[in-house]
Amino acid sequence: MFKIGDKVLYPMHGAGIIENIEEREVLGVKHQYYVLRIPIGSIKVYIPLNKVSEVGVRPIIDKKELVKVFEVLQGKASPLPTNWNRRYRLNLEKIKDGDILKVAEVVRDLTIRDKERGLSSGEKRMLESAKQILISEIVLSKGIDEKEAGEMILKHFA
Repeated sequence: MFKIGDKVLYPMHGAGIIENIEEREVLGVKHQYYVLRIPIGSIKVYIPLNKVSEVGVRPIIDKKELVKVFEVLQGKASPLPTNWNRRYRLNLEKIKDGDILKVAEVVRDLTIRDKERGLSSGEKRMLESAKQILISEIVLSKGIDEKEAGEMILKHFA
């Protein structure tokens, strides 16, 4: 169970800080919700307490784990299916998983593919989404701003 002030990652949305725990009534039933503020994009998300593990909410990574993220970004691209649909689904599953190393793989693989062959519009959106998730976790993990976190990622592809 998390508490107010905890920094967590919500897969597909990014990292944020638990601002509050509120009770809300939905369809006549009262539920407890974490109120998660995601600084990038100024998003507020309500996560039912009883669904936290099901949706993959987890504490953000520490600085040691962050080193592994940058190692992944510097690695060689994973072999990806040539079929666009299969490749898209594979990358989407990696992002949904919530494992930041898998999100870093998606950023690396799509960035390399974009340089070599270009990306479809769907894959471009996916790359931007994965970058935002990665940036949001770096921002909260290192205590830096969004621009600096984005530059840290970009320098691995220069």
